[in-house]
Amino acid sequence: MKKKDLERFKERLLEQKRQIIEGGKKLLAQELNVSRDDLPDEIDLATTDLSQSLMIRLKDRERAVIPKIEKALQKIEKGEYGVCESCGEEIGVSRLEVRPFAVLCIKCKEEEEHNEKMFAS
Repeated sequence: MKKKDLERFKERLLEQKRQIIEGGKKLLAQELNVSRDDLPDEIDLATTDLSQSLMIRLKDRERAVIPKIEKALQKIEKGEYGVCESCGEEIGVSRLEVRPFAVLCIKCKEEEEHNEKMFAS
């Protein structure tokens, strides 16, 4: 992979990590600002609880990405970024554009998903 591409992916990964962390801080601040006493009826309370629950689940998913981002950053530093952990082939730049912390090439990822579906049935 070209040095220019590596730098671009490193910047994207760092920005994505920063956004997740900042989003978590904002969510926490919002949670602390909502008082149940400020909500006039049960419907408002239920709507707020549902909304908060959904936001927390989304943030949990994003936080699960942070270790993947850090692993990708380590791979960049070691010169191992963009190499499939399964077959050792280069992961396509187009795949990394969509998922910069991908560890499997598209072929190996599809095979993994196929195997997961087979075992889940």
